[in-house]
Amino acid sequence: MDMKEFIAALNDLEREKNIPKVQLLEAVEKALVSAYKGRNKNSEENVIVNIDPDSGNLDIWLRKYVVEEVEDPSTQVALAEVRQYDPDYQIGEAVDYPVPLENLGRIAAQTTKQVVVQTVREIERGMIFSEFSGRQGELVNGTVQRVSNDTVFVNLGRTEGIMSAGEQIRGERYLVNSRMKFFITDVRKSQKGPQVFLSRSHPGLVKRLFELEVPEIQDGIVVIESLSREAGSRTKMAVSTSDPTVDPVGACVGNRGTRVQGVVDELFGEKIDIITWSDDQEENISNSLSPAKTEKIIVDESGKSAIAIVPDYQLSLAIGKEGQNVRLAAKLCSIKIDIKSHTQFYGNEIETNLVGELDEEGYLNPEDFFSAAERAEASENEEGADSDVEIENTDADVPDADEEISKEEGEA
Repeated sequence: MDMKEFIAALNDLEREKNIPKVQLLEAVEKALVSAYKGRNKNSEENVIVNIDPDSGNLDIWLRKYVVEEVEDPSTQVALAEVRQYDPDYQIGEAVDYPVPLENLGRIAAQTTKQVVVQTVREIERGMIFSEFSGRQGELVNGTVQRVSNDTVFVNLGRTEGIMSAGEQIRGERYLVNSRMKFFITDVRKSQKGPQVFLSRSHPGLVKRLFELEVPEIQDGIVVIESLSREAGSRTKMAVSTSDPTVDPVGACVGNRGTRVQGVVDELFGEKIDIITWSDDQEENISNSLSPAKTEKIIVDESGKSAIAIVPDYQLSLAIGKEGQNVRLAAKLCSIKIDIKSHTQFYGNEIETNLVGELDEEGYLNPEDFFSAAERAEASENEEGADSDVEIENTDADVPDADEEISKEEGEA
């Protein structure tokens, strides 16, 4: 075994794979010890192997300990014997005897090669595991490598990522060689090396995408307080800021919606509702039910459930398709929300087009009424169809009935 060539090869490995040469030499030294003991079966000798990292010089020693009376010749040497060479030896000291390299035989070279390959593989796996285990909860770019039994395998560069069927977005296609962003959910060790588990359906994916698109979130000016998601369909996100000069929702939407559109494009058209977070629970629930308008929010004493009262024509909008809107709002606010229409809650005591309530004297505040234009607009949003009805201005002056009668009498 040419040790100079061996050291040169280790230097190349250190440069190419960033694997410390010292670690490789330690592994080789242990392997040579095992090779020697394997050649000398039933040997209990203390074998010491030392490789100079610069010159590559290889030295092998047998270490024995000085005793008064020898019981095990393979590990002990008599005091009287060693004092023939050096009278200063004392009981308990170690004596090293050089071993000719020829005693290792051809098996040592084969063992060394195997150990180096195995050690390089193990060190690489350890480095990859350390790299990705510290990135749990982060985004990673990857290329779809193959799809097998509904499991998507993603090329992450130094290793392969795994995305199970449960972490995929329903209806999203994962074509081989397509490049996209993934959320790292977990990293585990296995016999085959580190396993990096990925997700496209995790709510954290949306959060990280907004962090990339919105500098104010990266700088901590805007904070994502809560997020609820039904992957592939819709996401609700509540944001806040401590800077009164910053509009948190506007910052996330961006100029002409460019920022939120970047996230939507990455999620292939998933709808995203962005609302302002409030420390007031009732206001927060009301905001979370957007785009539906609420009349009143009643939170029970435990703070675990609430009733949201909405105008009759806003009921289906507040609930959403198959209950999605109220379901996402409940997750966003971490509270159970029950939707009631105005008529369901109040009965027929008050007009169903009211937003507010009667005042102390029993009169209605005109500001509590929805205008005809608002009702028509809400109806269009709810049914998804354009209205052909021409809406008159409800603020126009209406002639007094007595004045009309007087005009008719004068003309007569």
